[in-house]
Amino acid sequence: MSKAKAEQLTKEIKALKDQIKQSKADPHDVNDDSGTSLATYFGDNSVDLTNADKPRTRRTLKGHLAKIYALHWSANEFHLVSASQDGKLLVWDALTTNKTHAVPLRSSWVMTCAYAPSNNFVACGGLDNICSIYNLQSTELPIRVCRELNAHTGYLSCCRFIDDKEILTSSGDMTCILWDIEAGIKVKEFAEHDGDVMSISLDKDKKHFVSGACDGTAKLWDIGSGKVSNSFAGHESDINAVAFFPSGQAFATGSDDSSCRLFDCRASRQLQVYSSENIQCGITSVAFSVSGRYLFAGYDDYSCQGWDTLSGTKLFALEGHDNRVSCLGINCTGTALCTGSWDSLLKIWA
Repeated sequence: MSKAKAEQLTKEIKALKDQIKQSKADPHDVNDDSGTSLATYFGDNSVDLTNADKPRTRRTLKGHLAKIYALHWSANEFHLVSASQDGKLLVWDALTTNKTHAVPLRSSWVMTCAYAPSNNFVACGGLDNICSIYNLQSTELPIRVCRELNAHTGYLSCCRFIDDKEILTSSGDMTCILWDIEAGIKVKEFAEHDGDVMSISLDKDKKHFVSGACDGTAKLWDIGSGKVSNSFAGHESDINAVAFFPSGQAFATGSDDSSCRLFDCRASRQLQVYSSENIQCGITSVAFSVSGRYLFAGYDDYSCQGWDTLSGTKLFALEGHDNRVSCLGINCTGTALCTGSWDSLLKIWA
């Protein structure tokens, strides 16, 4: 290698290091497409996380009569679906707080729900071991189940649509299954875990997914081949939640060991641990901000914690629920965070 080439590479390395330092020093969280912060969802630019401010409760969604176990945002920024053990799936307009659909369930022991990318379908499942699909475009009232996917031998812990024709589910039977919704049949089974699979997350291209289980490991799967691409260890207890980083090149986990962790898919290693001596309870759910700068986690102590993804620093605690925060999610534009709780309430933060 010539001296001139070596000097050029040295300059490039220095420039990259400077960029990394600048990124770590800048705590702003912005949407790369619009430059919109979380607070502007409700027309308020007063929240500035750089000044140790934190998101505030902007809406409280009331309608469930029992513990809320799951929520999932739609592909538009305003609608979400929630599942409760009152035996209802409710579809909400988070801005107006109106309920747009109320779906009665055959089994009230629901543990998960999902919104299809087309916004035409929702799904749920739980202790009935069945993934039930509902068509929101149906003119029939009340909306009845249009497809039941039944092959798991344990409870349904999580489900996520790939599109209107395929859905992925995870179960307490230690497997994940890819389904053909129209045919109602199992297309592929993913079985490598040694404990109940509690959570799954699809990457942005929907060619891979990550699963977290009670065996304390997270596994990265190739949907096409049906095989494990990599397995990630580090947690000392059950993994309850997983979420892909927005780029799809890393993912976060939340565990009963009171910690969240960040794993890199390419380097096959742990990058960061998010824990505090003041937090001694389990994590139920995790989600990244739209840029990936912040990691939000729901806890058994009724709080939602906000972490700096790069530094691992705890930035703030969102408090307002009167029971366990069982689920949370960020909408597609990154402008609002929703938390669901066993207190039967959903709260919108911005």
